[in-house]
Amino acid sequence: MGLTKSEIFTKEQNELSTLLKALAHPARIAILQRILISNTCICGDLVEELGLAQATISQHLKELKNAGIIQGTIEGVSICYCINPTTWRLLEKQLGAFLGSYKGETTCC
Repeated sequence: MGLTKSEIFTKEQNELSTLLKALAHPARIAILQRILISNTCICGDLVEELGLAQATISQHLKELKNAGIIQGTIEGVSICYCINPTTWRLLEKQLGAFLGSYKGETTCC
């Protein structure tokens, strides 16, 4: 299979694709839901709450952080994570516009 020619797509299409790719795992959704519920930074309690290994949680946090969906701050020996509000608003805007573009007509199929 060939490489994706991302340059032929719009900036918005590439951004939304990257963000959705980062969200495309149930553990990452669970992590984000936990951060949203707490409305604060999350440090070490994700392992106990989700029942996944520390290394697995760390990998998922890394993917979310690399996509810019979350951000981390160092507090002592821990890194605490919270939602990146700029990226969250971008995701909300782009995904909302994408999903809202469907007109609900079912006569085509």
